[in-house]
Amino acid sequence: MKIFIDPGHGGTDSGAVGNGIQEKNITLQIAQKVREILEREYNNVSVRMSRTGDQTVSLNQRTNTANQWGADFFLSIHINSGGGRGYEDFILSNLSSASRTAQIQRAIHLEIITKNNLFDRGSKQADFHVLRESNMDAVLTENGFIDNAEDAAKMKDPSWIENVARGHAQGIANAFGLQRTTENDEYKVIIPNTAFWQARYLVREFQGRGYRAQGVALKTYGPNEQPAENDPYSFVLFTDYENARNLVIELKNRGYDRTYGTRITS
Repeated sequence: MKIFIDPGHGGTDSGAVGNGIQEKNITLQIAQKVREILEREYNNVSVRMSRTGDQTVSLNQRTNTANQWGADFFLSIHINSGGGRGYEDFILSNLSSASRTAQIQRAIHLEIITKNNLFDRGSKQADFHVLRESNMDAVLTENGFIDNAEDAAKMKDPSWIENVARGHAQGIANAFGLQRTTENDEYKVIIPNTAFWQARYLVREFQGRGYRAQGVALKTYGPNEQPAENDPYSFVLFTDYENARNLVIELKNRGYDRTYGTRITS
């Protein structure tokens, strides 16, 4: 599976600018994360990018490179501007809603919108160069408005970048039936004994960051009994090895000294 990722703009072309940040930098951060996730967590995936740093790359160079490589899918990542808010994505304007490309667009849209905490502007069509001149299925995403203070604040948050990238990667995986590597998504991060209120808070936080998390009671409750705020609970979060390692460090730095990660065995 050959996936070509195109971080919008770059070099002398900053793209949209607002609230102290530039589109070219945010698109590159997202694209690099998407590439990292796809290559690390899925089998038989090859990824190329139109740029890997702050280079100036023309629209023709972007599509020509993807076409010459024989990419199976072209993903162009952008940030919006112009006074709106929220997320939207595009496919070429002459494609039907039953087309393969539209099906891929729907799969990607569904995953991203459940993770990015942005207003949903919907799936759309346009005659953009990268959609028109690429020989393969192509989707362009617009990940919030840089001139909207609320959207821009999210763009400055590394955890938001991670969630948006995971939405793109998971959407692509769903659309093309990619298979996970056996070593990934088999780890859990555990805080073994904390108060119910702390576990509840952490579950809400990490679910909001796109993780699968839960609280596990350390005592048995009767059918009509509810946990008290300080009852003993464990916090459990499921993820891959790289995230588990980073999250153990994060949680220990936050004062949860007993946090550890472990591989899930079948």
